[in-house]
Amino acid sequence: MLYLKTFTFNPFQENTYIAYDETKKAVIFDPGCYEKQERDQLTFFIHQEQLEVVALINTHCHIDHVLGNAFIKHTYQVPLWIHSKEIPVLKSVSAYAPSYGFQAYQETEADELLDSHTRFKIGTESLEIRFVPGHAPGHLVFYHAPSGICIVGDTLFQGSIGRTDLPGGDHQTLLAAIREELFTLPDDTKVYPGHGPATTIGIEKIHNPFVGKNARF
Repeated sequence: MLYLKTFTFNPFQENTYIAYDETKKAVIFDPGCYEKQERDQLTFFIHQEQLEVVALINTHCHIDHVLGNAFIKHTYQVPLWIHSKEIPVLKSVSAYAPSYGFQAYQETEADELLDSHTRFKIGTESLEIRFVPGHAPGHLVFYHAPSGICIVGDTLFQGSIGRTDLPGGDHQTLLAAIREELFTLPDDTKVYPGHGPATTIGIEKIHNPFVGKNARF
């Protein structure tokens, strides 16, 4: 069984996820923790649940999803996994972080690369990796069929989709990727986005104004 804990961090209200199984092996997705109190909140939960953090994953590397990368790598001595197309995206963060007020941002580098349509192990559980570009060039999502959950980063939101006006973004690419890689999942799949509340594939297929059956765009 896969368990998922959600935290909401930083001024962007970014969702950070800890996924773990019954062996207590855990993976941290998109650590947005920047302030000390945010980091303390994350580490307290890990300590309380007696989790063993084994990896750090960025679904993509925009600033709000990587603010805690250095802290997690240093604290738990774990590798950072990203898609190869996100390497320049990650490198660029240090150049613009101060202009967003994050003067203490610490640059990190990827240790391992992820590819689409492969699997990532968390203890005894296995997540399917799907490539959903458009918001970011190397954006990945992580689907766990037995639990019916999908960590989707900034691809699909409740009633919305990821913005596509940032470098490497493309609106039509994102729409096509959502339809091909997310809307082919079961309707009852619970979607855990990078911002805002969870939703389901079925709800978004019907009601999402960007990619639902009555899409206006």
